[in-house]
Amino acid sequence: MPPNPVELSLEIQPGARFELIDVRKHAAAQSEVFDRYPRALYCSFHTTAGYLEQSLATRLTRATLGIAPYVSLFQTLFPAGAGYRHDDLHLREELSDDQRTIEPRNGDAHLAFIAAGLRNCVKYVNRPRQPVYLVDLDGMNRDRPRRRRTSILAFNVEKIVARERLRVAVSAHPLDSVNIKDPRLGLYAWLDELITHHGISKGRIQLTLAAGEHQAGLTMNEYETLLMRHDLIEVLRNPFRFISEKGRNLLADPWTIPNKTIDYAKYDLVRLFNECCDAFHINESLMERVLARLIAVPARRFLQMKRSVSLLVSDQKVPGRGMIADGTYQSPILVQWRKAAGGQRLIDVTLTRLE
Repeated sequence: MPPNPVELSLEIQPGARFELIDVRKHAAAQSEVFDRYPRALYCSFHTTAGYLEQSLATRLTRATLGIAPYVSLFQTLFPAGAGYRHDDLHLREELSDDQRTIEPRNGDAHLAFIAAGLRNCVKYVNRPRQPVYLVDLDGMNRDRPRRRRTSILAFNVEKIVARERLRVAVSAHPLDSVNIKDPRLGLYAWLDELITHHGISKGRIQLTLAAGEHQAGLTMNEYETLLMRHDLIEVLRNPFRFISEKGRNLLADPWTIPNKTIDYAKYDLVRLFNECCDAFHINESLMERVLARLIAVPARRFLQMKRSVSLLVSDQKVPGRGMIADGTYQSPILVQWRKAAGGQRLIDVTLTRLE
């Protein structure tokens, strides 16, 4: 058994806006040492490029459908250029005039990331011949490839060193989101102290909604006001808002049907799904169950499936000093779609050491 965990940072340049990048193949080209470890954490430092959990990625592959058609269902729900407030750059007060000229209009990619269950940090059992895909939803900006950073931390075992509970104050609004990384809350500073207290150099923090918390979810994304308090809220109210009212119809001309309704949007999504099934010779499959759930219930119900996020703890910046490793725009976000009792939500924190 290898003595210590090993970490590799990769910088990858995608070739298209949507691309599946085999990160394991890129890592193998640099070093074969990862094959000697039984497990690995794969971490993306972006809010529009992430990983599927291994169990879901494996089921999609076994169903012969693959990851790309699965993701395309959510890209259909959130078409590019569908009038997202996040893309109204002139309203983005945090941007300078120079930034507005280069900032991507990618509200669709953020929402598809959240809805499709993409993760910033996932744990995989190491299977040398099995690819591990970084799913990039926004790899190009004005026909220029973006630079994507990802990290692989290979290890032998994961040991729990601390369990704590956070109390996060939420507003009285039934539809709301909270930036857990907001320095005014002091939660990240507290997590940093926890890491230091236990002397973790390589590890993981898992944030999980407490068992009694319902009508809420956790995700990792950019906490930009227009995205979180307008676009995401619209999705919670009506998951078909952007395809039915603003989106570009991928399979039919929306202008030929007056007063286009949500039911029409659902029908359009079914047509896309059926084309995928025909192309891949699939009948009763995982994807049919996924689509049935997606159409039958509102967005807040499939957001509920995501009850946890993970944060990488790494000492790459300062050897021997572990700290949370995340991207500039990444934040754990608590989303609720019903008023919380007592004005707070409980989140369980688990700190682990990777050896």
